[in-house]
Amino acid sequence: MTGVPASAAGGSPGAKGATGAPGASGASGAPGDAKPARGGKLGAAAVNQASLWNIANILTMIRLVLVPGFVALMLADGGYDPAMRAWAWAAFAVAMITDIFDGHLARTYNLVTDFGKIADPIADKAIMGAALICLSALGDLPWWVTFVILGRELGVTLLRFIVIRYGVIPASRGGKLKTLAQGTAVGMYILALTGALATLRFWVMAVAVILTVVTGLDYVRQAVVLRRQGIAERRAAAAEAER
Repeated sequence: MTGVPASAAGGSPGAKGATGAPGASGASGAPGDAKPARGGKLGAAAVNQASLWNIANILTMIRLVLVPGFVALMLADGGYDPAMRAWAWAAFAVAMITDIFDGHLARTYNLVTDFGKIADPIADKAIMGAALICLSALGDLPWWVTFVILGRELGVTLLRFIVIRYGVIPASRGGKLKTLAQGTAVGMYILALTGALATLRFWVMAVAVILTVVTGLDYVRQAVVLRRQGIAERRAAAAEAER
């Protein structure tokens, strides 16, 4: 069933037939059956390893690969070549689109893996962090905006790890709206916009910063409530066990 050759499973086909013959010495618990079991484990391990190469994880890896390419395009020719900035925007847009689809595909088709759980948030923050740092280094975006956005993202991630023993803080609608606003605002700053569009991107970024702060505070509130509930439940369980 695992697709492992008979020799790898621990014996020739004839030996396997002898084991399964009626009246053969050594029941299913005989030591001779240990080798096929090892082969089965090897086959299962191969299947599990292959499952890492699903479409959701491939999209995540594409985002990770895009990060250095995006930075190179942003900083090419001093960072002020409109054509290079347009290509950088295209790379950023692809990264944002794959961010939407990889999580959806993983949940819909049961493609969630340990690799994806770790790599997906890293890829998200890597591309956004690279864009913000490049924009601030080029003088297009104030450094305090970069610090607020990245500080919030890292803080919420740390918060999730701190309270994970009590439960998981779910993604909120405000958080999704924040991500959309950030992606739109940063994308507009990456492009060499002028005139009314340059003014518009300022206000879009202002909305993104406000949503970043508000949703960050809401995550702190949720973490505090979740921790209190978890502690109360543990104390109640301990008191019940002592009775």
